[in-house]
Amino acid sequence: MLKQRVITAVILLLFFLPALFHPSPLWLGVLGVLLILAASWEWGRLNDLGFASAFVMPAICLVLFLSYWYWRHYLLVSKLYWLICIGIWFCTIIFYLKNGSPRWKSTPKLCRLGLGIFLLISTGLSLLQAKLIGTDFLISVLLLVWTADIAAYFVGRRWGRHKLAPTISPGKSIEGLVGAVLAVWLLALAWITASNYLTFEHDSIFIRLFAFGWPALLLVLSVLTLTSAAGDLFESMIKRAAGVKDSSQLLPGHGGVLDRLDALLPVLPLAVLISMF
Repeated sequence: MLKQRVITAVILLLFFLPALFHPSPLWLGVLGVLLILAASWEWGRLNDLGFASAFVMPAICLVLFLSYWYWRHYLLVSKLYWLICIGIWFCTIIFYLKNGSPRWKSTPKLCRLGLGIFLLISTGLSLLQAKLIGTDFLISVLLLVWTADIAAYFVGRRWGRHKLAPTISPGKSIEGLVGAVLAVWLLALAWITASNYLTFEHDSIFIRLFAFGWPALLLVLSVLTLTSAAGDLFESMIKRAAGVKDSSQLLPGHGGVLDRLDALLPVLPLAVLISMF
């Protein structure tokens, strides 16, 4: 299993890193679209669509992406769109994490599918928007989410005593969440300190937030970390409602695309919105 995970991760990085650092946003945009199309198919499968009928989800997402590229030509989406997107994300997360998998399962299928298309399209757009803001900015957001995820896992495994959401994801703990917040704070401190000595583009989310002072920096980073954990829990709730462990087996050793993107789904739009202030 470990060997399979490593091989899959290396193959993904071989595609992701060149697209990430390429000066044109086109390649990352194409890669992002492919990931979202795969994730949308998984969303359909998790929400009562058959193997073949679930392909209507990526078909709709592809049409919407192509429409954006045709009409917007990589232009930034307005702040109003991201405000609406984050409002829908927060309301969805709070409502369904409070009421659990049965409430999600009882929601009309068309509503669940429509919500998935909107949220996944927004994630794909926010990935491209973050690249347009700056590669340094996008890397810092990705590192924030990955650091939070890794820290939550190891701190929770070592010191976790109090369950965060036992009915949704029994393995996650409050101690792990606290560890994630502290780890992200340390990452920001290291990044800001290094930026004073190294010559690289100073346009990360940490540098932008630091301009408002330490209290604002730590507060917003905490919100982003909590949002990351909420995205993870939300996807876990959907899988529990569907009665499966992984969103699919598209990524050998890792499960599905949604399993790898869950924490990023709400964080990327929120980070883009924050950058506009």
